[in-house]
Amino acid sequence: MDRFVWTNGLLEIGETLVIQQRGVRLYDGDDKTKFDMGVALLSTHRLIWRDQKNSECCIAIPLSQVVFFEEQAAGIGKSAKIIVHLHPVPANKESGPYQTSKFPYIKLSFREHGQIEFFRRLSEVMAMKQWERMAVSEPGRTNSGLQAGRVRAVGIVGIERKLEEKRKETDKNISEAFEDLSKLIEKAKEMVELSKSIANKIKDKQGDITEDETIRFKSYLLSMGIANPVTRETHGSGTQYHMQLANQLAQILQTPLEEHGGIMSLTEVYCLVNRARGMELLSPEDLVNACKMFEARKLPLRLRIFDSGVMVVELQSYNEEEMITSALDSVSEKGSLTAEEFAKLVGISVLLAKERLLMAEKIGRLCRDDSVEGLRFYPNLFLTQN
Repeated sequence: MDRFVWTNGLLEIGETLVIQQRGVRLYDGDDKTKFDMGVALLSTHRLIWRDQKNSECCIAIPLSQVVFFEEQAAGIGKSAKIIVHLHPVPANKESGPYQTSKFPYIKLSFREHGQIEFFRRLSEVMAMKQWERMAVSEPGRTNSGLQAGRVRAVGIVGIERKLEEKRKETDKNISEAFEDLSKLIEKAKEMVELSKSIANKIKDKQGDITEDETIRFKSYLLSMGIANPVTRETHGSGTQYHMQLANQLAQILQTPLEEHGGIMSLTEVYCLVNRARGMELLSPEDLVNACKMFEARKLPLRLRIFDSGVMVVELQSYNEEEMITSALDSVSEKGSLTAEEFAKLVGISVLLAKERLLMAEKIGRLCRDDSVEGLRFYPNLFLTQN
């Protein structure tokens, strides 16, 4: 504690506040001091402590006095601490609260937490050593220059003013972001109304527009994410709602499923459907209930649950045997494959790739090697070689 000097809390020219933390107590080595509850301020040049009740009680220590520092974990009834080891007292030291001390280190006790971030920022500041660059760039600076600099320096009030300005700027940015979101919602509603109007006109003029043109136009609307969605407001709730939703899902998912080899994970389906529905988002529960209606409604899709619990939507025409044969051919060609390698090879998700490999293993076409390097699949040579 005898390294600390009294200060008025002003920052020097070129000195910048890095972080501050309330509820910090100072220890002289292992002994408690009268500096019980205050704010610890870390700048690029100094460690400053200011009493929370009496702002005129303010002390500081130059970071050039720090040898090294370490963390002390919290215990039962004890708060976490940062131990700062110091150089011997310099000969030209100014007056401070302690004239002598038997300890070569101090402790900062963080009673309101925040020690992790404070320690991280202290490590960064000590690594940069900005006070050394300032000393080199201003070798002729005198004490009178320091006093003159204090007039232009920023004090505690200035620090708080800067923090307040930063808070106001953050509030302004958040407000502008929500304004943009409100505008986006308004535009989205307009586009949904437009899509409903176009859909009604298509129904009214069914004879004037060919079926191919109608299908193509609806696909354009769907790709734009503004198709007329089935909602509880328009189709009620319960079974009737899920039945109508299943019909619409069958229309939406037919083409994407064909493009993805006839099968998609329920997660992929959820993202695809909600992106197409615009503002009328669908809950996971409603999606699952609607998918369970596929086979009962005799739609060209079905919901499938693998042994692992993974849920997928697949076409009724999906040929599992072809997929297993394809997986076996890929593994045989490469010698062995992981789920990640197989997914990259055939262009599907890792989740589906793993399930396809597990299906081939289940019927004995593949075997596995489960090691610290991960799960790898090999052709089952017991079936192919005598």
